[in-house]
Amino acid sequence: METWRIINTGASDPAWNMAVDEAILNVHSRGLVPPTVRFFGWNPPTLSIGYFQRATKEINFDALKEHGLGFVRRPTGGRAVLHDRELTYSVIVSESHPMMPSSINESYRVLSMGLLEGFRELGFAAEMVSLADEKEKEKFASMGSAACFDSPSWYELVVEGRKVVGSAQVRQLHTILQHGSILLDLDIDQLFAVLNFPSERVRERFRSAFADKAVSIKDFSGRDVSYEEAVAAFTVGFARGLGVRLEPSELTAEERELAETLVREKYRDDSWNFKK
Repeated sequence: METWRIINTGASDPAWNMAVDEAILNVHSRGLVPPTVRFFGWNPPTLSIGYFQRATKEINFDALKEHGLGFVRRPTGGRAVLHDRELTYSVIVSESHPMMPSSINESYRVLSMGLLEGFRELGFAAEMVSLADEKEKEKFASMGSAACFDSPSWYELVVEGRKVVGSAQVRQLHTILQHGSILLDLDIDQLFAVLNFPSERVRERFRSAFADKAVSIKDFSGRDVSYEEAVAAFTVGFARGLGVRLEPSELTAEERELAETLVREKYRDDSWNFKK
């Protein structure tokens, strides 16, 4: 059985969180560290946007400041995510790894098996739905808001028919980075307060549609699952779902040094965060 690393970096600021993911990708691409699963949180709670989003058009920065939220642009696509009461995961692995299909959609399915098994470890009946089926695709079709959980992927992880994980993927240096949010709880009102809409009526329409599609663990179970409990469950889940042994580890000195450089030169810089 192959051994991968697992790293729990805890709650960190938004620039550091994105810089660490990119640093691991870079170092792994050079064969210096094994494939890596990482868990982390956010301090302060943060709104992240996808690589292709237009920050000033889609985000209300006055409301963002009023709510005391951080802000960062992700290197991955997708839409805005409010990172607060959640477990965030990332998986970094080479495109050429024998486990990885060449298709982006199929690699998403393979990596998301760890998420599926993590929910099962918590005792929840999660399932993966293929949106190749037109009826399922229509069910999860987006109305087009800037919120990530309003945007369907080719494979959706759902509990009781609603989306429970928002994930995105990027490929650089022949390496896959997939990361996403596992919602422990969700403040939908806060999320929609910091997104721009042409009118309050439109905002409420999108908010209502979003609430029908997205769900947190607390919403569907009534349980307060802690960050630590979620880490334990999804550690088991990723090991089982990917068929690997996960060995607890820490960032290497090179990964830390590169992440610090990326914080200064990229993820804390307006030229990156407001580039579109």
